[in-house]
Amino acid sequence: MRALVIDDSRTMRRIIVGVLRSLGFETLEAADGREALDLLESGVSVDLACIDWNMPVMNGLEFVVAVRAHREWRDVTLMMVTTESEHGQIVRALAAGAHEYLIKPFTADAIREKLQLLGLVEWEVSA
Repeated sequence: MRALVIDDSRTMRRIIVGVLRSLGFETLEAADGREALDLLESGVSVDLACIDWNMPVMNGLEFVVAVRAHREWRDVTLMMVTTESEHGQIVRALAAGAHEYLIKPFTADAIREKLQLLGLVEWEVSA
């Protein structure tokens, strides 16, 4: 599984990348939606994109809309990971084609749980 982490904060990208790698993902990074779109347009394939909302050049919602406009990227799972916590913003992101929405600050467990719900990470069976 390959994930693309899109956030203008290098620190936040590092945190999310660390969690995803611990869950077995190979990771790529982009500092904004345009950079991420350029990666996809160059032929890079990903299973998951973790997307911040507030970024320069192309924000997260614009990225989601751009990805959903391309049939060849329809299978990419899109998860917003952002400080935008207003209900209307969440609804807009999901309506645009995001599959899940995680509000910062978050825990590693919260990311794992969202990915389990999306079927990208196996559920842990407790004894």
